[in-house]
Amino acid sequence: MAEQLRDANEEEARVWEEVVATARRTVADGLVVGTSGNVSARAGEVVLVTPSGVPYDRLAPEDITGVDLDGRRVLGSLVPTSELPMHLSVYRTTDARAVVHTHAVHATAVSLLVTELPPVHYMAAALGGPVRVARYAAYGTDELAENMLRALDCRSGCLLQNHGMITHGATLDQAYDRTAQLEWMCRLWLTASAVPGLTPSLLTEAQMAEAGTRLKGYGQRG
Repeated sequence: MAEQLRDANEEEARVWEEVVATARRTVADGLVVGTSGNVSARAGEVVLVTPSGVPYDRLAPEDITGVDLDGRRVLGSLVPTSELPMHLSVYRTTDARAVVHTHAVHATAVSLLVTELPPVHYMAAALGGPVRVARYAAYGTDELAENMLRALDCRSGCLLQNHGMITHGATLDQAYDRTAQLEWMCRLWLTASAVPGLTPSLLTEAQMAEAGTRLKGYGQRG
């Protein structure tokens, strides 16, 4: 089916600004190198997503890139990220409004070592529980998206074997915070595991469940 390109509405333009700002933040915080990683957010039935191979500091309002939930381009002239299948799979199967994918070094390192990040900190409960590692598949493929969905079952973040990590949330700020927390937990486990002669203590299932319950009430309520 031919692409039906159109002009962005006010909401789509605003969400695009947030996508670009978040993408630039991943670079500033050292979570990506160059053009690796990608960011997206929903505006109605349109997914605003970073384009393929374009440095984030060069993105402008006129570079808006949007697709529908079937992957058809509806906004902009740039080619969407090659990881579009992962982003769309999240939106089709969850109520997520934002997705952040990075190649953060500690998360990627952990993905080489284990099939699940050991429960070294209670913040794993904020992602739904112990963080799984999706089996490796070539980037940009439907197979990778399927492996990711299995690892994301009842979770809002997972690691991608020999690749990186992906998180989602109700907002870009939430998705980004989950990315930063997951990278920090991976760094924590790698650091503790590197101490000769000592083994990191791990949280029990009961402790993780308690943390999950307490985290539901975390933050400002008014």
